[in-house]
Parts: sequence; C-alpha cells; structure tokens
Amino acid sequence: MDIRIILITILVAFFIGVFLGPMFIPILKRLKFGQSIREEGPKAHLKKAGTPTMGGTIILTSIVLTALPFTNLIELEMVNADLFFLLFATLGYGIIGFLDDYIKVVMKRNLGLTARQKLLGQLFIGLVLFWVLLKVRVIEGDWNAISTIHIPGTDLEFWLNWLYLPLLMLMMIGSSNAVNLTDGLDGLLAGTAAIAYGAYAVIGLVQSNYTVAIFSAAVVGALLGFLVFNAHPAKVFMGDTGSLALGGGLAALAVITKTELLLLVIGGVFVLEALSVMIQVTSFKLRGKRVFRMSPLHHHFELGGWSEWRVVTTFWFVGFLFAGLGIYLEVFLR
Repeated sequence: MDIRIILITILVAFFIGVFLGPMFIPILKRLKFGQSIREEGPKAHLKKAGTPTMGGTIILTSIVLTALPFTNLIELEMVNADLFFLLFATLGYGIIGFLDDYIKVVMKRNLGLTARQKLLGQLFIGLVLFWVLLKVRVIEGDWNAISTIHIPGTDLEFWLNWLYLPLLMLMMIGSSNAVNLTDGLDGLLAGTAAIAYGAYAVIGLVQSNYTVAIFSAAVVGALLGFLVFNAHPAKVFMGDTGSLALGGGLAALAVITKTELLLLVIGGVFVLEALSVMIQVTSFKLRGKRVFRMSPLHHHFELGGWSEWRVVTTFWFVGFLFAGLGIYLEVFLR
C-alpha cells in the first residue's frame, strides 16, 4: 500500500471532524448535554461545568465515514472480517459510553450506568468478538495462531487455547477503562490516543494488513479533527462515548495484529493512569495514606503546580516514547 493513502485517510477524517464540529457542538448545547464536574476533583475544573460533552459522536462519525469507503477502495469489499471486528468493538463500547453519558447529563444521575451494568455490556461485546474470531478464524484453520500470544521483542510465544477467552475479556475491559481514566484534561486523551493509533497504523502497514492501517489512520485523523475543538480551552469533551470507544478499538487492534502484550507498551500512558488509581486506592485502604496528590496520575501533576497545557504536552511526549518503543519492538526485534 502506498503511504500516501494512509496520509489521505488521515486528512479526510481530519476534515470531516473539523466540518462536523461546528454542526454537532451547537446541537449538544441546545440539548443541554453539559459536562458535570466532580466536586472532589481539582477546583480549577469547576469552571468547565456546562461544557458540551458526548463529543465522541463526532469522532465515531468521522471514523465510520472514512474507514468504510477507504477500506472498500483498497480491499474491494465493504466490510471484511477485520473491519467488522474493529468497528463492532469501537462502536459497541461507544454505545455503552453514550448510554453512560446520557444517564449522567440528561437523567441527572452523576454516576451514569452502574458498575455492574457497564461490566455486563463490556462482557457481552467481548463475547461477541470472541464468537467472531471463532467463526472466521477457526474455519480458516487459524485457531492455534489466534490463541497464541507473543512476548514483545523476542521469539517466545505461548499457546493459551481456551484461556485466550479470559485474556480477550481482560484486554477489552482493561483497555476501555484505562483509556477512560485518561480523559481528564483538555486534549489529553485525544492526543495520546492519536499517538497510540498512529503506532498501529505503522504496524498495520508493516504486517500488510491494510484494514488495520486504514482504520487506525481514520481514527488518528478523527482525533486530530476533534482536537481542534478539544484543545485547551476545550469547546467540547468526548465523554465516555469517545473514551470507551477508543479503548475498545485499541484492544481490538491488538487482537487483530497479534500484539496483545505489546498494547501494554504502546498504551503505556493509559497503563500508568490505571496503575496510579489502583495504587492510590490500595494504599488508602491498607495504610490510610495516599501515594499521589490525586489520581489518576495527570491530576497529581496538576495539583503539583503544573499548568494544564504542560501536563497534556508532557503526557503526549511520553506517549510518543511508548509508541516509538512499541514500533521498535514489533518491527525491528520481532
């Protein structure tokens, strides 16, 4: 595939996002889909209350309008198995996020979906994706390959057989929740997710999986277009509609490209954010003391005196380092 097609995909998704922003944001305002701010969060964030949320609809629309025609152009089929897998994971988790956002901002229930409802939805989507793997890949005789995981940067691999099912569930739930935790500052998640998806666009090209490359490029462009309106000071937030969808999409990419463990590297920023929450909660329960000023990790630096823009750009830089390391391990050491 010509690299120019990837660049064109990014540009098309970017301009669709830039075009949709001025259309969607006023609608979200009229519907009063305003963000509510946690009282226990940083006090500086209280001024953001009322900013339109559920902007993930802009991102998802841009992805679909770009990925479908460009994949059709290259692969000569409208929705192949890989594209169905990626879109189902992304849109499925996006629907869960949309319901969560809707309950929060329209029904005025600050916690949105209960933890049990959200988990059941995530498990259902994971089971459907596992069924797709069975129906498509087992018929082709690839079950052993599908249920084998590779250790990044080595020739070591392990066959999990049916243990791959709980791994898939853990990946989908863990990735979506970790990415969701990162969505706490203007532009933070849009930038770090664009970097991670950019790494998968490169991996897709190297593996000659053009569906992966095009889908990843479409997400990068959609996120950059959204960033026009989400950069500080944000005119719109993506909400759980966007963050859960992006986490589900990343996990699906790791499954399709057989880089399950490498996702921990490419998504290193999301891993650190999730770990900071787990460490904070565990420490407080066991010792009655907090390790960080506030979790997730980005709030720790914010309360330490860093400006919001400094925190965001620093995390973007760290995201670039993790993505570069992931590409190096997959492309040069595999």
